[in-house]
Amino acid sequence: MSQRSSVQYTLRFAFAVCVVCAVLVSASAVTLRERQQSNAELDRRRNVLLAAGMMSPGERLDRAEIERRFGAFEVVAIDLRTGEVTEAVDVSTYDPQRALADPSASRAVGRNAAQITRVPNVALVYQRRDDAGRPELIVLPIEGKGLWSTMYGFLALGPDLSTVRGLTFYQHGETPGLGGEVDNPRWQALWPGRQVYDDAGNVRLEVIRGTAGPPDSDPYRVDGLAGATITSRGVSAMIDFWLGPEGYGPYLQRLRKEAT
Repeated sequence: MSQRSSVQYTLRFAFAVCVVCAVLVSASAVTLRERQQSNAELDRRRNVLLAAGMMSPGERLDRAEIERRFGAFEVVAIDLRTGEVTEAVDVSTYDPQRALADPSASRAVGRNAAQITRVPNVALVYQRRDDAGRPELIVLPIEGKGLWSTMYGFLALGPDLSTVRGLTFYQHGETPGLGGEVDNPRWQALWPGRQVYDDAGNVRLEVIRGTAGPPDSDPYRVDGLAGATITSRGVSAMIDFWLGPEGYGPYLQRLRKEAT
């Protein structure tokens, strides 16, 4: 075999190997992406249950049991501008994070301590209603900047739409042992029973520096995270934003009017 033929054979063989590998990698990427998205959604549902008190920290549930418990919730699309329920999106496929990249599906907001620049026009919330059809549990997605990252979590409110049932975070990049303590069940256990709003309807709930009292005597404050002042402020800021007029405030006001 000539040298030229040998080189051509080598190139053809290398090209064929590259094509086969590219096909295999692409197929694997698609398969893994679907699995990763499914697992991410399952983790979000798990955190909804944790925030709602329908699952204990450390409790190990299989996919079927998570789905069964999550089935108690109704996923509702809310127009954040009006607080009204909307059918403009399909809740089974709608992604509020993707909507942020679409100027027609989101809007800019003013400067705020949570460092949020845009919000989707439509958000998804989780409702559980009693036998009379009244909301007895609301779980709200919240997000905002910490020290190093955007923190994504859920805040659950009881039927008075002010008493906290629980708080969880499912994604963040805060420092382990410091700001990363937002994941600590002991710190999250300090939240149930706290109050978001004062009697005038103002958002009062905040994470302080130091130690707060129990919910019955110190309802608007939660212990700070030791050595993580900026992360603590970030949690306070995201609650102030999302429970205020540019977040879920109009929606919660509408629910209060329906209950009266």
